[in-house]
Amino acid sequence: MGLHNFSCSLMGKSRSLRMKYSKDDKPHQPDKGVRIIPLSLIVVLLCGLSFYFGSVYCPDKNLFGAKDITDVVTKSVVKIGSESTSLQIKPFSFSECGADYQDYTPCTDPRRWKKYGYQRLTFLERHCPSIYERKECLVPPPDGYKLPIRWPKSKNECWYRNVPYDWINKQKSNQNWLRKDGEKFLFPGGGTMFPKGVSHYVDLMVDLIPQMKDGSIRTAIDTGCGVASWGGDLLDRGILTVSLAPRDNHEAQVQFALERGIPAILGVISTQRLPFPSNSFDMAHCSRCLIPWTEFGGLYLMEIHRMLRPGGFWVLSGPPVNYKNRWRGWNTTIEEQRSDYDKLQELLTSMCFKLFNKKDDIAVWRKASDNECYNNKLSSPDAYPPKCDDSIEADAAWYTPLRSCVTIPSPKIKKLGLKSLAKWPLRLSVAPDRLSEVPGGSVGAFKHDDSKWNVRAKHYKKLLPVIGSDKIRNVMDVNTLYGGFAAALIKDPVWVMNVVSSYGPNTLPVVYDRGLIGAYHDWCEPFSTYPRTYDLLHVDALFTAESQRCDMKHVLLEMDRILRPNGYAIIREAPYFLDAINTIGKAMKWSCRKEETEYGTENEKILICQKKLWYSKSSS
Repeated sequence: MGLHNFSCSLMGKSRSLRMKYSKDDKPHQPDKGVRIIPLSLIVVLLCGLSFYFGSVYCPDKNLFGAKDITDVVTKSVVKIGSESTSLQIKPFSFSECGADYQDYTPCTDPRRWKKYGYQRLTFLERHCPSIYERKECLVPPPDGYKLPIRWPKSKNECWYRNVPYDWINKQKSNQNWLRKDGEKFLFPGGGTMFPKGVSHYVDLMVDLIPQMKDGSIRTAIDTGCGVASWGGDLLDRGILTVSLAPRDNHEAQVQFALERGIPAILGVISTQRLPFPSNSFDMAHCSRCLIPWTEFGGLYLMEIHRMLRPGGFWVLSGPPVNYKNRWRGWNTTIEEQRSDYDKLQELLTSMCFKLFNKKDDIAVWRKASDNECYNNKLSSPDAYPPKCDDSIEADAAWYTPLRSCVTIPSPKIKKLGLKSLAKWPLRLSVAPDRLSEVPGGSVGAFKHDDSKWNVRAKHYKKLLPVIGSDKIRNVMDVNTLYGGFAAALIKDPVWVMNVVSSYGPNTLPVVYDRGLIGAYHDWCEPFSTYPRTYDLLHVDALFTAESQRCDMKHVLLEMDRILRPNGYAIIREAPYFLDAINTIGKAMKWSCRKEETEYGTENEKILICQKKLWYSKSSS
């Protein structure tokens, strides 16, 4: 790929349209020696043939493949008096997507569900359209869309027209998930298992798990999150939760969460691992999430085990916990529920979980803090579940099938367990042990990265004063290293989704070890979220790193899809790409301005862009 995908393959080979980078992001230099002349001749001949056959066989083909783009030409322009180059694109425009695409999620699109199997809910997993099926249009907001209510007020209310879904309101209003009141949805904080409100429910949980109030527990994952009321309540207690739910008949659970300003991502435990590293979450939670934990050999619980760090907690409320008192309301028999509970307890014990505490509807299990239990229980070749062998990478979590085995924490990493980590907020600035597994990772490099991002964030706030105000809540660092940008914003009223490339160095475990959250992703594909869910996107040298694999146009269209109207993008990039980014930005109705970096260097510049609020032509 590159900037665009050519319909004529020979033209796509032209080196004038590409920038070669080696693994350390430096321009590729040819080997010196006697071979340079014949190699140059070969390149010239291939380029000549490319343009000749291109002009013969496809002289009128649109290079971008979009019907509404007129007279698009890409070329390298050498600036007078400078050795730098700039990628140039002639102005063009994108059309609007239809009104039925207002909640478009390309990789979890209900229009495509019938193509995939229903067994184990496979159809709810990521199934992205091919490069030829990608939409090249601007996703419109719903009719009557308003700028989101600002944090912290948004935690309890949002505009109905921004997430106009009635089914979930009618089905869940009796459980106090949400309630429509005039032009707004209100979030009373209720849930299936917490009729007295989420705060009362969490208070009960804190009584069972004292580590929730002393800074020991910082990161959590909520599987089957509803409208993320549990994660929202934990924010006030210093615990950062990834709320996870699929796009299913509940319509827009994750969209409600993000509209409220609560961290969330689309996902389902089905046949593939979730896009998170191993041994990273301090706590996992399921409140009547209806995941069949003991089916398929306990496969889903093995994924929870993989993601939980040693000494981490798994909390379950709902069936089959408290079955003696609750079974009548679950449309089952007491014998069935007793059997389900016994199976669950047996499976958890075989995976070295221990029942930590239990009261009424809440049960808490704790993952083993060291490897002694695994060495004893799983050393036998007949043990089930078996121990994962060395060929299965624990952190491989991008389109990686679930495995029927237990992931054992690496004995090389001493400070991996919950007990060995510094408590929050000290944890944020302590260099994690897992830096040793990152190529070039060291305590010195970590400290330097933190210092660098403190300076950069201060500069960004001068360029964009809304950072730190209530106008910015949901932030994504599109291609982070150690979460330095998020750490620099820790005192601001924001949360940051730290995205680590599935093709780059595996630094996401470091992000989690310091008490931040994030996900693996490949930016050649759409992200697992709804449209209009982030206030600020921060992009650092993404196109330099991925220009050989990803289509710049598609990446920017995806950023436009997930960015809220009036939201911002800070794009820090080599000057070579900025003019092209700016041109595509204008085609997306963005307004952009070029700025200097904090040190005014020539090798990188900053583009500050704002997405315009616009309405569909068919809107009333």
